[in-house]
Formats: sequence, C-alpha cells, structure tokens
Amino acid sequence: MSKRPYPGWGPSQQAQQHYLVEPRHLAGGGDVRHITEFLRHSGWKDHSLRGGTPAFESPDRTVRVGYNPAGQPGGWTISGSAVPPTPEWHVSLTAQTPVEIVAGLTDALTRPRSAHAPNPWAPLEEQHWKTKRLQYHTFTATSPDNNAWLRYQQAMDGQAVWMAGARTEHGLTWQAVFSAETPMHLIQAFSTSLASPEPVMRPRGHVPPTRMVRTTSVSVLPHQLSAWQQTRINTARAAAWARNSWAASRPRTRAPRPGPHAGTRTGQSRFRR
Repeated sequence: MSKRPYPGWGPSQQAQQHYLVEPRHLAGGGDVRHITEFLRHSGWKDHSLRGGTPAFESPDRTVRVGYNPAGQPGGWTISGSAVPPTPEWHVSLTAQTPVEIVAGLTDALTRPRSAHAPNPWAPLEEQHWKTKRLQYHTFTATSPDNNAWLRYQQAMDGQAVWMAGARTEHGLTWQAVFSAETPMHLIQAFSTSLASPEPVMRPRGHVPPTRMVRTTSVSVLPHQLSAWQQTRINTARAAAWARNSWAASRPRTRAPRPGPHAGTRTGQSRFRR
C-alpha cells in the first residue's frame, strides 16, 4: 500500500477544512484506510504488495478483500470460500462506493454472526426507504431522496442477485452486486450502513460536485482526527483480543483412546454425537 499521506491520516500542525456530507450514499469513495486499517487491526493478513493495491485475508483464510481502482469496473472485491453449509460467494463494489458503506459489510466479516434471522429490508424501512415489488420476484427499496436503492431480483430459472447503487444528476455514481450465495447477515450489515442517516466526513477537495448533497463546513484539528481514527482502530483491536482470548480459553477435547472393546457396539457408542 502507498505510504503517501492522506488528509487526516498524517501529521499536521494546523486545522484542516473538512465537510460533513449527507446523504452518505452520495459522498464519494473516501479514504480506503477506513476499511483496511480496521481489517489489519482485526487480525487480518495483509497481502498488499509494496506500493500496490490493498489485499487482505481473514485469519481463517476463508474470506478475501481487495481494492483495485484501476480494474474493470474497478473498486472493491470481496469473496468467500465454500465453507459448508455456505457455498462460495462474491461481492463487487465500484470505486466510488463510500467507504463507510462498504465498511458496514467488511466490519461484519470480523464479528461473530448474530443468532437472529437477518432481514436486509428492516434497516431500510426503519429509515423510511420506500419498498415495493416491481415485477415477478423483483423487490426494491429506494432512499427518501430517490437517489439510492437496494434490489433483489430472481430470474425464472431460479438464479438470484442482490444489487445496490446510487446516482446524481451526472448519472450512476456507484454500484454493488452480491452473488445469490452471499450470506444474508452480510447484506443486512451493508443495508444498515447504507440507510444510516449519519453524515460522513470528507476533506476539502474531496466532496463530489453535485447539487444533491448537503454539506456542513467544519474546521478539524489534527489531534481530533487522530482521536477519531484511533477509536476505530481500538475497537478492532479490542474485538480481536476478545476473540483470541475466548479461543485460547476453550477447553481442548481429545478423542478417547481405543479401549479393549473399541470394536464392540458399546465402544462405538462413545463416539456418537
């Protein structure tokens, strides 16, 4: 990864002009380190080449996250290996997808899955997104400003896909595509971040040129930026420490040694689940 300073992530001696941008789905891509630093401090393996594009792998080697703005179409790729009962899955998000929205999904990859049944539509409905059925097995939710959407579409042959995106007066801004096998709790994590009413911060010169966003100018001191960034890193570290501590404290079970009657029905019954 490039070590070039980015506003807010490097040392500075004076206040910097930033803007709070809303709605977040039109805020532009943002700083990729919002995602990569969280993954790194969550214990993910950094496979990025020096000066190259970011590439991370989960501790159990089942999920990979990469970013390549120069690709076609360019942006984020997130893929999961087949781990029964979950088959292989894939997500792609174009480069201008706001990092805070992408982080809704990537942060969820670092946390245990909730026991509750996921519902990707619920966070959108809570924030007054309009949901409707468009045609056969096609459902969509649209933001209050009509400029962002989440859609589920199932073809007649049974193939299904989830899609999301946003647009301005200049056309399509970003797009996300989720394979049908993408775990539903990850789609809900994405939709929760997508629907969040909280504005996101962008440095001067990084606010998209559109009349469809509202901005609030703020003057931010370097130590304030550092504190906010460190809080997010500390959250990742604490969660990683808790997971490792729990794993280390689990009692290790060993299979019993075969006894003199291991071949009998009584001996076999001890290994039944």
